[in-house]
Amino acid sequence: MFTGIITGLGRIVEAQPLGAAAEHGKRLAIVAPDGYLDDVQAGDSIALNGACMTVTGLDPAAQRFHVDISAESLARTAALGELGPVNLEKALRTHDRLGGHLVTGHVDGIGRIVYLERVGESTEMRIHAPGGLARFLAYKGSITIDGVSLTVNRVEDLPDGCEFSVNLIPHTLQHTTLGTLVAGSRVNLEIDLIARYVERMLTGAVPRT
Repeated sequence: MFTGIITGLGRIVEAQPLGAAAEHGKRLAIVAPDGYLDDVQAGDSIALNGACMTVTGLDPAAQRFHVDISAESLARTAALGELGPVNLEKALRTHDRLGGHLVTGHVDGIGRIVYLERVGESTEMRIHAPGGLARFLAYKGSITIDGVSLTVNRVEDLPDGCEFSVNLIPHTLQHTTLGTLVAGSRVNLEIDLIARYVERMLTGAVPRT
């Protein structure tokens, strides 16, 4: 479990194929900030841009760790097979503050940024979400964008999905990869965990007694 509060900015510096066939994934090498890996062990979970990954190798002296990402995960996430900056969050511990909201690290879909505009001291970001996620997005509800916990400020249903907006304060832009995005960028989306259960309770079959 995670909270959507980014704890470090890393960089994917290598992306090596794990095989020649399409069903093979990649091994990623990520450089982390100084000291970030001091309490990390092989087998620990770290979210990369909101996608939960298992640490398969460590090189603390170089502040580098490795993860193996499957072809399925590569197909269902944005930019994780490419070199460049990445948001990092270590798995939640039971005594940690829950600063964002409950996040599983399972990407539900890929959104596309359609609008970025400065509004006062913050920036409004509008994202087009695929149709399957539209029913889970609500005004003042929670959404995770590339691993960052944010509040939905507006939702507009469209024939092919929905468009929702969030406001990004300068701190978020400076300390996450969201500050590097532009209109047209693809982003990982994870819906609110509670919304999953509400949807199941409202649409699931009533069990027989």
